Amino acid sequence: MVKEVDYIIVGLGLAGIAFCEECERNGKTFIVIDKGTEGASRVAAGLYNPVILKRYSLPWKAIEQFDLAIPYFRTLEKKLGESFMYELPVRKVFHSIEDQNNWFTASDKPGLDRFVKTAIVKEEREEISAPFHYGEVLETGRVAITKLQSCYEQYLVGKSAFAKAVFDYDLLQLQESSVTYDGYKASRIVFAEGYGVKQNPYFGKLPLVGNKGEYIIISAPQLQLNAAIKSSFFIVPLGNDLYKVGATYNWTDKDWETTTEGREELLEKLDALINVTYEVVDQEAGVRPTTGDRRPLLGVHPIYNQLAILNGLGTRGIMAGPLLAKYLYNFLEYQEALPAEVDVMRFPKKIR
Repeated sequence: MVKEVDYIIVGLGLAGIAFCEECERNGKTFIVIDKGTEGASRVAAGLYNPVILKRYSLPWKAIEQFDLAIPYFRTLEKKLGESFMYELPVRKVFHSIEDQNNWFTASDKPGLDRFVKTAIVKEEREEISAPFHYGEVLETGRVAITKLQSCYEQYLVGKSAFAKAVFDYDLLQLQESSVTYDGYKASRIVFAEGYGVKQNPYFGKLPLVGNKGEYIIISAPQLQLNAAIKSSFFIVPLGNDLYKVGATYNWTDKDWETTTEGREELLEKLDALINVTYEVVDQEAGVRPTTGDRRPLLGVHPIYNQLAILNGLGTRGIMAGPLLAKYLYNFLEYQEALPAEVDVMRFPKKIR
């Protein structure tokens, strides 16, 4: 017995959830297939921060992304009856007077002026080495992504729209205007499997390079932070004196295993910034789905129009996911053109 749905969605990370929400809002039926283990979304720190703090600039379509993402997550909280979104200041540690001056310059730029607090935050604390003080980003916070994924998975299970399984590409059958997979028939299948797309026979040659990020979780009762701290890495309060510290960036190692090297790199940076005792209680690793041009991958296969992709969100899945899912949905359902910067057909030789 074949069950017909509008969409098969592969992957329940931030991209997959966002596309599910587009489907639900528009009355479309779907089944999600996800293995429920590895995934960059599952280990991400979960910060939503509209400013690139390395360059004091805004990412692509930052304001449009941000103004859609915040109400999107608030609506999800109401829908699922759970809280997983927490307001949390983000403070950038200044490393020099020049760094401070660059911050002041950024605070005058259109767009950035909304999010960059002009006044320097002067907080003298022995626990943190910050002689040049901090700059504070406004309208920031944290999404407890693992909790969100768990709640959303339970929600989908309750409506018989979730299958916990490794997707087997050999079982996918293509018809002229539909696909079938393991007892399901759909008009389209949307691949939102993150770095797992490298195993995808239809989209696997796209330039999704990926980079591995590792985090450590520390217990530090003396630290008492009420803001996320950004230096060359983040310290993110999780509650109960726990902090997520990271992440590393490794462009060569593509597995999901934690490493001694990653741990030592983070500990060296952490010890240079904080002056309290702490205990490492956990370590995590994930491979971010990033592209060479730092733009996502949206669109359909040029030969098999039933196959769509929503991928390459990199480190900004929280902010970018809802907008990108809307772009893809409107493209598939209403033939609205995708922004050229994110259309997979900017790499035509990689998917023919």
